[in-house]
Amino acid sequence: MEYSLKLDSFEGPLDLLLHLIDKNKVNIYDIPISLITEQYLEYLALMREERLDDLSEFIVMAATLLDIKARMLLPKPVTDLPEEEDPRAELVQRLLEHKKFKLLSGDLNVMQEGSDRFFYRTKVLPREVERYRPPVDLDRLLENVTEERLYRICRDILKRLEERHDPVHSHFGEIEREAVRIGDRLDHVRTLVLKPGRHSFRSLLGRAASRLEVVVTFMAVLELIKTGEIRLTDDSTRDDFILVGAA
Repeated sequence: MEYSLKLDSFEGPLDLLLHLIDKNKVNIYDIPISLITEQYLEYLALMREERLDDLSEFIVMAATLLDIKARMLLPKPVTDLPEEEDPRAELVQRLLEHKKFKLLSGDLNVMQEGSDRFFYRTKVLPREVERYRPPVDLDRLLENVTEERLYRICRDILKRLEERHDPVHSHFGEIEREAVRIGDRLDHVRTLVLKPGRHSFRSLLGRAASRLEVVVTFMAVLELIKTGEIRLTDDSTRDDFILVGAA
């Protein structure tokens, strides 16, 4: 039997087997192993005549085909044991996988060859869409955070401020402080949570110099929680919360 085949047209033994299966129009799930092995060996002989260097994979496949052929020629024992697996099953699975990747590779090559004929627009989205952020789940962010605990912490801090008040020197007059701006407090808390370490909610309020600064800082924390920029984690051992930047 003569073949007019290009020796460099096959990328490996599985590629050659698929060609022989297609050429003989046989079912890949029911390979006539004797016929395919015979044709494969004839083609391997042609390859050897061309003195190709990379024959090792083809020779290993030839040995595999001969082994399958030998096992299929052995008589089946008459027993009550379950029927043994078809000797061709593993080879069929390898052929199917190779065929799948070969088809995918062909599709990718077609896409690559035609890619120079396509032009893509740059992303154009309305500003409202770009600025959209999913709504913050306050129930999740405020888990274990209760109004009672927040109020108790603020009350303790304000009480300490009153205890630091000097009743004698207070009659000398008061120096007017610069107004506390909510924007400044927002920036302060944002910067704080970016620094490494644990940032205590109680300590943050405790560093305030006045009742007004305590209240404004507290409002800033609530606003940042609402916008999803920070969250509070429970520190029940100290009756406190830890400020964490939202991921």
